[in-house]
Amino acid sequence: MSTKLSREEYRKQKDLEAARKAGTAPAARDEEGHEINPHIPQYISEAPWYINDGHASLKHQKAPQTDADRFTDEWYQRGERAGPAATKYRKGACENCGAATHKTKDCVERPRKKGAKWTGKNIKEDELIQKVEMSFDAKRDRWNGYDTTEHKKIYEEYEQVEEARRKLKESELDKQDAQAAAMAERMENIANEFGDSDDDDDDEEKYADKSDMPGQKVNPKTRTTIRNLRIREDRAKYLYNLDPRSAHYDPKTRSMRDNPLKDQDPNNLIYAGDNFQRYSGSITDMANVQLFAWQAAEKGSDVHLQANPTQAEMLHKKFKEKKAEQQGENKVSILAKYGGEEHLDAPARELLLAQSENYVEYSRSGRVVKGLEPAKVKSKYQEDVYINNHTTVWGSFWADGRWGYKCCRSFIKGSYCTGAAGIEAQEASNRLSS
Repeated sequence: MSTKLSREEYRKQKDLEAARKAGTAPAARDEEGHEINPHIPQYISEAPWYINDGHASLKHQKAPQTDADRFTDEWYQRGERAGPAATKYRKGACENCGAATHKTKDCVERPRKKGAKWTGKNIKEDELIQKVEMSFDAKRDRWNGYDTTEHKKIYEEYEQVEEARRKLKESELDKQDAQAAAMAERMENIANEFGDSDDDDDDEEKYADKSDMPGQKVNPKTRTTIRNLRIREDRAKYLYNLDPRSAHYDPKTRSMRDNPLKDQDPNNLIYAGDNFQRYSGSITDMANVQLFAWQAAEKGSDVHLQANPTQAEMLHKKFKEKKAEQQGENKVSILAKYGGEEHLDAPARELLLAQSENYVEYSRSGRVVKGLEPAKVKSKYQEDVYINNHTTVWGSFWADGRWGYKCCRSFIKGSYCTGAAGIEAQEASNRLSS
Protein backbone atom coordinates (compact mmCIF):
# COMPACT_ATOMS: atom_id res chain seq x y z
CA MET A 1 0.00 0.00 0.00
CA SER A 2 1.50 3.31 -1.08
CA THR A 3 2.46 5.89 1.58
CA LYS A 4 0.76 9.26 1.76
CA LEU A 5 2.62 11.95 -0.29
CA SER A 6 3.47 15.37 1.06
CA ARG A 7 2.27 18.52 -0.60
CA GLU A 8 5.63 19.15 -2.29
CA GLU A 9 5.93 15.56 -3.59
CA TYR A 10 2.36 15.62 -4.92
CA ARG A 11 3.08 18.90 -6.77
CA LYS A 12 6.25 17.47 -8.34
CA GLN A 13 4.35 14.34 -9.44
CA LYS A 14 1.68 16.46 -11.13
CA ASP A 15 4.31 18.60 -12.89
CA LEU A 16 6.05 15.44 -14.16
CA GLU A 17 2.79 14.05 -15.51
CA ALA A 18 2.06 17.35 -17.30
CA ALA A 19 5.59 17.41 -18.79
CA ARG A 20 5.19 13.80 -20.02
CA LYS A 21 1.88 14.66 -21.62
CA ALA A 22 3.42 17.72 -23.26
CA GLY A 23 6.35 15.64 -24.50
CA THR A 24 9.08 17.61 -22.69
CA ALA A 25 9.84 14.73 -20.32
CA PRO A 26 10.53 11.11 -21.31
CA ALA A 27 7.66 8.63 -20.85
CA ALA A 28 7.67 6.17 -17.98
CA ARG A 29 8.83 2.59 -18.66
CA ASP A 30 7.63 -0.69 -17.21
CA GLU A 31 9.74 -3.62 -15.98
CA GLU A 32 10.25 -4.95 -19.51
CA GLY A 33 11.40 -1.53 -20.81
CA HIS A 34 8.27 -0.68 -22.79
CA GLU A 35 7.09 2.94 -22.70
CA ILE A 36 3.79 3.69 -20.99
CA ASN A 37 1.50 6.14 -22.76
CA PRO A 38 1.16 9.20 -20.42
CA HIS A 39 -2.36 9.89 -21.72
CA ILE A 40 -3.72 6.66 -20.20
CA PRO A 41 -6.07 7.55 -17.31
CA GLN A 42 -4.85 7.00 -13.77
CA TYR A 43 -7.54 4.44 -12.88
CA ILE A 44 -6.20 2.28 -15.72
CA SER A 45 -2.46 2.79 -15.33
CA GLU A 46 -2.35 2.31 -11.54
CA ALA A 47 -2.55 -1.25 -10.24
CA PRO A 48 -4.99 -2.16 -7.44
CA TRP A 49 -3.59 -2.07 -3.92
CA TYR A 50 -3.63 -5.87 -3.51
CA ILE A 51 -1.27 -6.45 -6.47
CA ASN A 52 0.63 -3.14 -6.53
CA ASP A 53 4.40 -3.78 -6.33
CA GLY A 54 5.40 -0.08 -6.53
CA HIS A 55 6.61 -0.20 -10.16
CA ALA A 56 4.90 1.45 -13.13
CA SER A 57 3.43 -1.27 -15.31
CA LEU A 58 0.36 -2.26 -17.31
CA LYS A 59 0.80 -5.94 -16.58
CA HIS A 60 -2.25 -5.96 -14.34
CA GLN A 61 -4.44 -5.08 -17.37
CA LYS A 62 -3.42 -8.25 -19.24
CA ALA A 63 -4.55 -11.80 -18.57
CA PRO A 64 -1.76 -13.89 -17.05
CA GLN A 65 -0.24 -16.01 -19.81
CA THR A 66 1.62 -19.13 -18.75
CA ASP A 67 2.62 -22.28 -20.56
CA ALA A 68 -0.01 -24.26 -18.66
CA ASP A 69 -2.78 -21.91 -19.83
CA ARG A 70 -1.94 -22.17 -23.51
CA PHE A 71 -3.37 -25.00 -25.59
CA THR A 72 -0.81 -27.56 -26.64
CA ASP A 73 -0.55 -29.97 -29.52
CA GLU A 74 0.60 -32.68 -27.15
CA TRP A 75 -1.94 -35.47 -26.79
CA TYR A 76 -2.19 -39.03 -25.60
CA GLN A 77 -0.51 -41.67 -27.74
CA ARG A 78 -3.34 -44.15 -28.00
CA GLY A 79 -2.49 -47.84 -28.25
CA GLU A 80 1.18 -47.33 -27.43
CA ARG A 81 2.91 -49.97 -25.30
CA ALA A 82 5.95 -49.49 -23.05
CA GLY A 83 8.67 -51.76 -24.38
CA PRO A 84 8.64 -55.53 -24.96
CA ALA A 85 6.39 -57.86 -23.01
CA ALA A 86 7.58 -59.79 -19.97
CA THR A 87 8.47 -63.46 -20.38
CA LYS A 88 7.01 -64.62 -17.05
CA TYR A 89 4.23 -63.49 -14.78
CA ARG A 90 5.12 -60.76 -12.22
CA LYS A 91 3.56 -60.55 -8.81
CA GLY A 92 0.84 -57.89 -8.57
CA ALA A 93 0.27 -57.75 -12.33
CA CYS A 94 -3.06 -58.29 -14.06
CA GLU A 95 -4.17 -61.90 -13.64
CA ASN A 96 -5.87 -61.86 -17.09
CA CYS A 97 -3.29 -60.39 -19.51
CA GLY A 98 -0.15 -60.13 -17.33
CA ALA A 99 0.42 -56.34 -17.72
CA ALA A 100 1.75 -54.64 -14.57
CA THR A 101 0.17 -51.21 -15.21
CA HIS A 102 -3.38 -52.13 -14.23
CA LYS A 103 -5.34 -54.50 -12.02
CA THR A 104 -7.53 -57.40 -13.10
CA LYS A 105 -10.80 -55.49 -12.65
CA ASP A 106 -9.52 -52.67 -14.91
CA CYS A 107 -8.34 -55.00 -17.72
CA VAL A 108 -9.86 -54.29 -21.13
CA GLU A 109 -8.55 -57.45 -22.79
CA ARG A 110 -10.87 -60.34 -23.59
CA PRO A 111 -11.41 -62.48 -20.48
CA ARG A 112 -9.40 -65.66 -20.91
CA LYS A 113 -10.45 -69.10 -19.78
CA LYS A 114 -7.14 -69.34 -17.91
CA GLY A 115 -5.37 -66.06 -17.28
CA ALA A 116 -1.69 -65.26 -17.72
CA LYS A 117 -1.15 -65.78 -13.98
CA TRP A 118 -1.79 -69.52 -14.33
CA THR A 119 -0.58 -70.19 -17.89
CA GLY A 120 2.35 -67.75 -18.09
CA LYS A 121 1.73 -67.41 -21.85
CA ASN A 122 0.84 -64.51 -24.13
CA ILE A 123 1.69 -61.83 -21.56
CA LYS A 124 0.83 -58.38 -22.87
CA GLU A 125 3.13 -55.37 -22.83
CA ASP A 126 2.68 -52.71 -20.15
CA GLU A 127 0.68 -49.64 -21.15
CA LEU A 128 2.51 -46.37 -21.63
CA ILE A 129 1.65 -44.13 -18.67
CA GLN A 130 1.36 -40.65 -20.14
CA LYS A 131 0.99 -37.39 -18.29
CA VAL A 132 -0.26 -34.50 -20.42
CA GLU A 133 -0.28 -31.11 -18.70
CA MET A 134 -3.43 -29.21 -19.65
CA SER A 135 -5.24 -26.20 -18.28
CA PHE A 136 -8.84 -26.01 -17.15
CA ASP A 137 -10.05 -24.92 -20.59
CA ALA A 138 -7.84 -27.37 -22.46
CA LYS A 139 -9.30 -30.30 -20.53
CA ARG A 140 -12.81 -29.23 -21.54
CA ASP A 141 -12.04 -28.38 -25.16
CA ARG A 142 -14.04 -30.76 -27.35
CA TRP A 143 -11.58 -30.41 -30.25
CA ASN A 144 -8.43 -30.85 -28.21
CA GLY A 145 -6.37 -33.66 -29.74
CA TYR A 146 -8.39 -33.72 -32.98
CA ASP A 147 -6.39 -34.56 -36.09
CA THR A 148 -7.22 -32.00 -38.78
CA THR A 149 -6.28 -34.43 -41.54
CA GLU A 150 -9.36 -36.50 -40.67
CA HIS A 151 -11.62 -33.61 -41.68
CA LYS A 152 -9.88 -33.41 -45.04
CA LYS A 153 -10.87 -37.01 -45.70
CA ILE A 154 -14.55 -36.03 -45.33
CA TYR A 155 -14.13 -33.35 -48.02
CA GLU A 156 -12.44 -35.83 -50.33
CA GLU A 157 -15.18 -38.44 -49.79
CA TYR A 158 -17.95 -35.96 -50.60
CA GLU A 159 -16.08 -34.77 -53.69
CA GLN A 160 -15.75 -38.34 -54.93
CA VAL A 161 -19.48 -38.98 -54.40
CA GLU A 162 -20.41 -35.79 -56.26
CA GLU A 163 -18.04 -36.65 -59.10
CA ALA A 164 -19.54 -40.14 -59.44
CA ARG A 165 -23.06 -38.69 -59.38
CA ARG A 166 -22.18 -36.14 -62.05
CA LYS A 167 -20.66 -38.79 -64.31
CA LEU A 168 -23.72 -41.02 -63.88
CA LYS A 169 -26.05 -38.17 -64.83
CA GLU A 170 -23.92 -37.30 -67.86
CA SER A 171 -23.94 -40.92 -69.02
CA GLU A 172 -27.74 -41.09 -68.67
CA LEU A 173 -28.19 -37.86 -70.63
CA ASP A 174 -25.82 -39.06 -73.35
CA LYS A 175 -27.74 -42.33 -73.56
CA GLN A 176 -31.03 -40.45 -73.94
CA ASP A 177 -29.52 -38.24 -76.67
CA ALA A 178 -28.22 -41.32 -78.51
CA GLN A 179 -31.65 -42.97 -78.35
CA ALA A 180 -33.34 -39.81 -79.64
CA ALA A 181 -30.83 -39.54 -82.49
CA ALA A 182 -31.35 -43.20 -83.42
CA MET A 183 -35.12 -42.75 -83.40
CA ALA A 184 -34.85 -39.65 -85.60
CA GLU A 185 -32.61 -41.50 -88.05
CA ARG A 186 -35.03 -44.42 -88.13
CA MET A 187 -37.99 -42.12 -88.86
CA GLU A 188 -35.99 -40.43 -91.62
CA ASN A 189 -35.24 -43.80 -93.22
CA ILE A 190 -38.90 -44.76 -93.08
CA ALA A 191 -39.85 -41.46 -94.71
CA ASN A 192 -37.32 -42.01 -97.47
CA GLU A 193 -38.69 -45.51 -98.16
CA PHE A 194 -42.23 -44.22 -98.65
CA GLY A 195 -41.20 -41.47 -101.06
CA ASP A 196 -40.16 -37.84 -101.05
CA SER A 197 -42.26 -35.30 -99.23
CA ASP A 198 -43.10 -31.76 -100.15
CA ASP A 199 -41.30 -28.68 -98.97
CA ASP A 200 -43.97 -28.09 -96.34
CA ASP A 201 -43.33 -31.53 -94.87
CA ASP A 202 -39.60 -30.83 -94.83
CA ASP A 203 -40.21 -27.61 -92.92
CA GLU A 204 -42.41 -29.44 -90.45
CA GLU A 205 -39.74 -32.09 -89.86
CA LYS A 206 -37.14 -29.36 -89.58
CA TYR A 207 -38.91 -27.65 -86.70
CA ALA A 208 -40.45 -30.79 -85.16
CA ASP A 209 -37.48 -31.43 -82.88
CA LYS A 210 -37.65 -27.94 -81.41
CA SER A 211 -41.38 -28.13 -80.64
CA ASP A 212 -42.59 -29.46 -77.30
CA MET A 213 -44.95 -32.34 -76.67
CA PRO A 214 -48.62 -31.44 -76.09
CA GLY A 215 -49.06 -30.28 -72.53
CA GLN A 216 -45.32 -30.23 -71.84
CA LYS A 217 -42.58 -27.64 -71.77
CA VAL A 218 -38.95 -28.73 -72.02
CA ASN A 219 -36.22 -26.60 -70.45
CA PRO A 220 -33.07 -27.18 -72.57
CA LYS A 221 -30.70 -25.77 -69.93
CA THR A 222 -31.66 -28.14 -67.12
CA ARG A 223 -33.13 -30.83 -69.42
CA THR A 224 -36.27 -31.02 -67.32
CA THR A 225 -39.88 -31.35 -68.47
CA ILE A 226 -42.67 -29.23 -66.99
CA ARG A 227 -46.22 -30.57 -67.29
CA ASN A 228 -48.93 -27.97 -67.83
CA LEU A 229 -52.16 -28.04 -65.89
CA ARG A 230 -54.31 -28.94 -68.93
CA ILE A 231 -53.46 -30.58 -72.23
CA ARG A 232 -54.47 -28.13 -74.96
CA GLU A 233 -55.38 -30.93 -77.35
CA ASP A 234 -58.31 -31.95 -75.14
CA ARG A 235 -61.59 -30.87 -76.65
CA ALA A 236 -63.30 -28.07 -74.77
CA LYS A 237 -66.60 -29.04 -73.18
CA TYR A 238 -68.60 -26.37 -75.04
CA LEU A 239 -67.51 -27.86 -78.41
CA TYR A 240 -69.27 -31.21 -77.91
CA ASN A 241 -72.60 -29.67 -78.89
CA LEU A 242 -72.73 -26.26 -80.61
CA ASP A 243 -76.48 -25.93 -80.15
CA PRO A 244 -77.10 -22.81 -77.95
CA ARG A 245 -80.02 -24.63 -76.29
CA SER A 246 -77.70 -27.44 -75.23
CA ALA A 247 -76.20 -27.93 -71.75
CA HIS A 248 -75.03 -24.77 -69.99
CA TYR A 249 -71.27 -24.16 -69.82
CA ASP A 250 -69.81 -22.03 -67.01
CA PRO A 251 -66.59 -20.40 -68.33
CA LYS A 252 -65.43 -19.29 -64.89
CA THR A 253 -65.29 -22.79 -63.38
CA ARG A 254 -65.01 -24.59 -66.77
CA SER A 255 -67.84 -26.89 -65.77
CA MET A 256 -70.74 -28.35 -67.77
CA ARG A 257 -72.99 -30.19 -65.37
CA ASP A 258 -75.64 -31.43 -67.79
CA ASN A 259 -75.13 -33.96 -70.58
CA PRO A 260 -74.53 -32.16 -73.92
CA LEU A 261 -75.04 -35.38 -75.93
CA LYS A 262 -78.47 -36.55 -74.78
CA ASP A 263 -79.52 -37.68 -78.27
CA GLN A 264 -76.69 -40.21 -78.62
CA ASP A 265 -76.45 -43.78 -77.32
CA PRO A 266 -75.55 -43.69 -73.57
CA ASN A 267 -73.22 -46.68 -73.99
CA ASN A 268 -71.05 -44.91 -76.58
CA LEU A 269 -70.79 -41.46 -75.03
CA ILE A 270 -67.35 -39.88 -74.86
CA TYR A 271 -68.58 -37.21 -72.38
CA ALA A 272 -71.76 -37.23 -70.30
CA GLY A 273 -71.34 -34.06 -68.19
CA ASP A 274 -69.75 -33.39 -64.83
CA ASN A 275 -72.74 -34.71 -62.89
CA PHE A 276 -72.16 -38.17 -64.36
CA GLN A 277 -68.85 -38.36 -62.51
CA ARG A 278 -70.38 -36.77 -59.44
CA TYR A 279 -72.91 -39.57 -58.99
CA SER A 280 -70.73 -42.57 -59.82
CA GLY A 281 -68.39 -44.75 -57.80
CA SER A 282 -68.23 -44.20 -54.03
CA ILE A 283 -69.31 -40.56 -54.26
CA THR A 284 -72.88 -41.42 -53.26
CA ASP A 285 -71.61 -43.23 -50.15
CA MET A 286 -69.53 -40.20 -49.26
CA ALA A 287 -72.56 -37.95 -49.71
CA ASN A 288 -74.62 -40.18 -47.41
CA VAL A 289 -71.94 -40.00 -44.73
CA GLN A 290 -71.83 -36.19 -45.09
CA LEU A 291 -75.62 -36.00 -44.75
CA PHE A 292 -75.49 -38.21 -41.66
CA ALA A 293 -72.81 -35.94 -40.12
CA TRP A 294 -74.92 -32.83 -40.74
CA GLN A 295 -78.03 -34.41 -39.25
CA ALA A 296 -76.08 -35.68 -36.23
CA ALA A 297 -74.54 -32.24 -35.66
CA GLU A 298 -77.99 -30.64 -35.74
CA LYS A 299 -79.10 -33.03 -32.99
CA GLY A 300 -76.15 -32.15 -30.75
CA SER A 301 -73.64 -34.89 -31.58
CA ASP A 302 -70.01 -33.91 -32.06
CA VAL A 303 -69.53 -35.39 -35.54
CA HIS A 304 -67.55 -33.69 -38.31
CA LEU A 305 -66.60 -35.46 -41.55
CA GLN A 306 -63.61 -33.28 -42.40
CA ALA A 307 -62.22 -33.03 -38.85
CA ASN A 308 -62.55 -36.74 -38.03
CA PRO A 309 -63.60 -38.81 -41.07
CA THR A 310 -62.92 -42.16 -39.38
CA GLN A 311 -65.29 -41.36 -36.51
CA ALA A 312 -68.00 -40.21 -38.91
CA GLU A 313 -67.65 -43.38 -41.01
CA MET A 314 -67.85 -45.67 -37.94
CA LEU A 315 -70.85 -43.84 -36.50
CA HIS A 316 -72.64 -44.01 -39.85
CA LYS A 317 -71.96 -47.74 -40.04
CA LYS A 318 -73.31 -48.31 -36.53
CA PHE A 319 -76.34 -46.15 -37.37
CA LYS A 320 -77.17 -48.29 -40.41
CA GLU A 321 -76.79 -51.50 -38.39
CA LYS A 322 -79.10 -50.21 -35.63
CA LYS A 323 -81.57 -49.00 -38.25
CA ALA A 324 -81.65 -52.45 -39.88
CA GLU A 325 -82.09 -54.05 -36.44
CA GLN A 326 -84.96 -51.70 -35.61
CA GLN A 327 -86.67 -52.44 -38.90
CA GLY A 328 -86.38 -56.18 -38.23
CA GLU A 329 -87.84 -55.78 -34.74
CA ASN A 330 -90.71 -53.69 -36.11
CA LYS A 331 -91.42 -56.34 -38.74
CA VAL A 332 -91.47 -59.09 -36.10
CA SER A 333 -93.76 -57.09 -33.79
CA ILE A 334 -96.19 -56.28 -36.62
CA LEU A 335 -96.36 -59.93 -37.72
CA ALA A 336 -96.89 -61.02 -34.11
CA LYS A 337 -99.69 -58.52 -33.67
CA TYR A 338 -101.54 -58.81 -37.01
CA GLY A 339 -100.30 -62.15 -38.42
CA GLY A 340 -99.81 -62.96 -42.13
CA GLU A 341 -96.36 -64.48 -41.92
CA GLU A 342 -97.44 -67.36 -44.18
CA HIS A 343 -97.85 -64.95 -47.07
CA LEU A 344 -94.26 -63.74 -46.70
CA ASP A 345 -92.88 -67.30 -46.70
CA ALA A 346 -94.73 -68.23 -49.88
CA PRO A 347 -92.58 -69.44 -52.78
CA ALA A 348 -91.87 -67.19 -55.71
CA ARG A 349 -94.50 -66.65 -58.39
CA GLU A 350 -92.24 -68.29 -60.95
CA LEU A 351 -92.27 -71.52 -58.92
CA LEU A 352 -95.99 -71.40 -58.29
CA LEU A 353 -96.96 -70.79 -61.93
CA ALA A 354 -93.96 -72.59 -63.43
CA GLN A 355 -93.43 -69.70 -65.79
CA SER A 356 -91.94 -66.24 -65.83
CA GLU A 357 -92.01 -63.14 -68.00
CA ASN A 358 -88.29 -62.49 -67.47
CA TYR A 359 -86.37 -62.98 -70.71
CA VAL A 360 -83.00 -64.70 -70.33
CA GLU A 361 -80.67 -65.48 -73.21
CA TYR A 362 -77.91 -68.10 -72.91
CA SER A 363 -74.87 -68.86 -75.04
CA ARG A 364 -73.83 -72.33 -76.26
CA SER A 365 -71.52 -72.73 -73.29
CA GLY A 366 -74.34 -71.96 -70.85
CA ARG A 367 -73.18 -68.45 -69.96
CA VAL A 368 -75.87 -65.79 -69.47
CA VAL A 369 -75.67 -63.37 -72.39
CA LYS A 370 -78.70 -61.24 -71.71
CA GLY A 371 -81.33 -61.32 -69.01
CA LEU A 372 -82.06 -60.64 -65.35
CA GLU A 373 -80.36 -63.71 -63.95
CA PRO A 374 -76.97 -62.74 -62.51
CA ALA A 375 -74.07 -64.51 -64.17
CA LYS A 376 -71.87 -66.67 -61.97
CA VAL A 377 -68.30 -65.53 -61.60
CA LYS A 378 -65.91 -67.92 -63.31
CA SER A 379 -62.23 -68.00 -62.45
CA LYS A 380 -59.67 -67.54 -65.21
CA TYR A 381 -57.54 -70.27 -63.63
CA GLN A 382 -58.07 -74.01 -64.15
CA GLU A 383 -59.82 -75.68 -61.24
CA ASP A 384 -59.90 -79.37 -60.21
CA VAL A 385 -57.14 -80.28 -62.65
CA TYR A 386 -54.64 -82.88 -61.37
CA ILE A 387 -51.35 -83.76 -63.05
CA ASN A 388 -49.22 -86.93 -63.17
CA ASN A 389 -51.95 -89.25 -61.92
CA HIS A 390 -52.37 -87.31 -58.63
CA THR A 391 -55.78 -87.11 -56.94
CA THR A 392 -54.89 -84.09 -54.77
CA VAL A 393 -53.18 -80.79 -55.41
CA TRP A 394 -49.68 -79.74 -54.38
CA GLY A 395 -49.74 -78.35 -50.84
CA SER A 396 -52.43 -80.67 -49.49
CA PHE A 397 -49.90 -82.49 -47.30
CA TRP A 398 -47.55 -81.00 -44.66
CA ALA A 399 -44.86 -82.85 -42.66
CA ASP A 400 -41.42 -82.03 -41.27
CA GLY A 401 -41.65 -78.43 -42.45
CA ARG A 402 -42.30 -79.38 -46.09
CA TRP A 403 -45.30 -79.34 -48.44
CA GLY A 404 -46.33 -82.25 -50.64
CA TYR A 405 -49.15 -84.31 -52.18
CA LYS A 406 -51.60 -85.97 -49.78
CA CYS A 407 -52.41 -88.86 -52.16
CA CYS A 408 -48.86 -90.28 -52.17
CA ARG A 409 -47.11 -88.08 -49.54
CA SER A 410 -44.47 -87.06 -52.05
CA PHE A 411 -42.53 -83.86 -51.30
CA ILE A 412 -41.25 -83.43 -54.88
CA LYS A 413 -43.39 -81.00 -56.85
CA GLY A 414 -44.38 -82.31 -60.28
CA SER A 415 -43.48 -85.91 -59.42
CA TYR A 416 -45.52 -88.91 -60.61
CA CYS A 417 -48.09 -90.24 -58.11
CA THR A 418 -47.30 -93.65 -56.59
CA GLY A 419 -50.49 -93.86 -54.52
CA ALA A 420 -50.73 -96.13 -51.47
CA ALA A 421 -47.52 -97.96 -52.45
CA GLY A 422 -45.59 -94.74 -52.07
CA ILE A 423 -47.11 -94.12 -48.62
CA GLU A 424 -46.17 -97.66 -47.49
CA ALA A 425 -42.63 -97.27 -48.81
CA GLN A 426 -42.25 -93.98 -46.99
CA GLU A 427 -43.49 -95.46 -43.70
CA ALA A 428 -41.11 -98.42 -44.07
CA SER A 429 -38.13 -96.12 -44.65
CA ASN A 430 -39.13 -94.06 -41.59
CA ARG A 431 -39.22 -97.21 -39.45
CA LEU A 432 -35.79 -98.30 -40.67
CA SER A 433 -34.27 -94.86 -40.07
CA SER A 434 -35.73 -94.66 -36.56
